Amino acid sequence: MAEIIPFRGLRYNAERVGRVTDVVSPPYDRVYPHVQEMLYEKSPYNIVRIIKGKEQPGDGADQNVYTRAAQTFATWRRDGTLLRDEEPSVYGYHQEYAFGGERMTRKGVIALGRLEPEKVHAHERTLRGPKEDRLRLMRATEANFGHIFMLYSDAERTADRVLAAAIVGRAPLIEAEDADGNAHRVWSVTDPATVQAVQRALADKDLYIADGHHRYETAVNYLRECRQKGWTPAAPESFDVRMMTLFNVAEPGMSIRPIHRMVHGIDGFDPARFLADAAEHFVIDRCNGFDKMRAATEQGRGRHTFGVAWMDGFATLRLRDEAVMEVLLPGEWSSDYRRLDVSVLHAAILDRLLGIDAQALEEQRNITYTVDPAEGVESVLQGREQLFFHVNATSADEVIRVADHGEKMPQKSTDFYPKLLTGLVMTAMEIRR
Repeated sequence: MAEIIPFRGLRYNAERVGRVTDVVSPPYDRVYPHVQEMLYEKSPYNIVRIIKGKEQPGDGADQNVYTRAAQTFATWRRDGTLLRDEEPSVYGYHQEYAFGGERMTRKGVIALGRLEPEKVHAHERTLRGPKEDRLRLMRATEANFGHIFMLYSDAERTADRVLAAAIVGRAPLIEAEDADGNAHRVWSVTDPATVQAVQRALADKDLYIADGHHRYETAVNYLRECRQKGWTPAAPESFDVRMMTLFNVAEPGMSIRPIHRMVHGIDGFDPARFLADAAEHFVIDRCNGFDKMRAATEQGRGRHTFGVAWMDGFATLRLRDEAVMEVLLPGEWSSDYRRLDVSVLHAAILDRLLGIDAQALEEQRNITYTVDPAEGVESVLQGREQLFFHVNATSADEVIRVADHGEKMPQKSTDFYPKLLTGLVMTAMEIRR
């Protein structure tokens, strides 16, 4: 269940850094090299210098991206670039964005959540590399910079109504815009009665990780390290909690984008043979171009339909019979898991037809991911990839159902949109050694 704790957040001093838009960043895993370069150029105070700094010649054990992150963080706190709020708060967080031709607003609350992994439901598998990277950053800085994107379900929308009443008519404390032009607004809520009402409303709710699985597992690993060393929390902001943003799936504005797959490195790949093999379990319809393939895939939502593109052709693949998934995914998997499009794709196509098994996925071989189908198709047409698979989005209900079974989806099964900006509110841990 959710134990929600107000905290004294660290925030950028706008008088020193200028526009908050220039100093925030996407989550670290979306900071690709060109994004990193752009953020470095935006401002000498951009949070990317901490969450994903540049490697430099001569880096080693004593001087590296993690030691520089710690030095930068300490300097910014010392010189007033970052200021700590005087009162413990929960923070209302609204994201206004365009999706599917509509303007939408997703409303959540930023707070500290007690690290109780047995009570938090994860839905995606994680990789060792990102967890090791985030753990090294956490050890060096003893801070939280990004959020864990959490879901809960409350048809009564109690916490949402309480927060709405607390911020109505008030100007946001923080305003920023992301690279897609989406607006991010944050309000501080310090009134003890309001905070307690939010805590009570969430106290009996299960929490589900929507985004930030690596960050959450890293926080749990760091908690265990600290306990083994005999360290104890010296303030509410410490190693036994993690900064989270919680969203109610009963609220409007919950959008999930599909994450498409591109395939490379398959020895002797032959598109004709691939399609002939796929025909055993899939109905195959050839398409005249990308636009028709994409439209046919989206129209096939709910019927396990995948678009596929190769160097000189397009088609859709639609599963003939769900029953085959009991054969392709033997064991104790739930029917909810077997019915996921990503489960069908991975078991019936990537593994069975292309030999891309769980180990290959763990080692990040053969598969590249994208949320932009046009980019994926272009990569195939230019010969950088052998196949592109267009996937329909996983729903929030599917995420919760699978997580309730204690199961984890394949990596990159969901892309909640828009992402939470890193650098809006931060926490520094206080530890008694």
